[in-house]
Amino acid sequence: MRFLTFSIFLLLLSCAPFPKKMGYQPTSLDAREIRNPYFADVQKDYVYKANIIVFENNFGGILVLKKLADQTHRIAFTTELGNTIFDFTLSGTDFKVNRILKEMDRKILLSILEQDFRSLIQEEIVPLNIYTKNDSELTKTKIGSKTHFYTFKNDILTNITRVGNEKEKVVITFSEIDDRMARQIVISHKTMKLTISLQAIK
Repeated sequence: MRFLTFSIFLLLLSCAPFPKKMGYQPTSLDAREIRNPYFADVQKDYVYKANIIVFENNFGGILVLKKLADQTHRIAFTTELGNTIFDFTLSGTDFKVNRILKEMDRKILLSILEQDFRSLIQEEIVPLNIYTKNDSELTKTKIGSKTHFYTFKNDILTNITRVGNEKEKVVITFSEIDDRMARQIVISHKTMKLTISLQAIK
């Protein structure tokens, strides 16, 4: 009987809305401006030592992310010897592949990388709902057709979580945050073997 009760509890928990599972409670939706500040400076080159694990491949090198204009970013990933692994331009709804290594030139992988980097660089966040827990705030929004939750702790953005069927699909974690820059970033996929680790070097 106890096992059955516990099983029912787990089933109900798994079906619960994502904020509730994380212990957040809904709050009033106000008119505050909510932004991701980490890649917003058009004067700055964001340079990271990068490691990408995708399927059975491991790529290491330097990733440079540059804001070119409003809603336009260039993202280039090269080996430390300067060979291009990929070079993308994201602008509005456009995604341009400037160059890419043959081993990574797969339609499904390009679609996943586009979504990951769009989530990473999205500046303006249009809140659909806001939830709170202690000193944390969870903001629900949409990027394209995907549901995302932004976690702020003491007004500092610490996580972006892409959710499907009320379950985590992708988690972007920001740490070593200093002066509107996250010096360490990890993009972790929960349903496939893909992890992007970034450590600022400039």
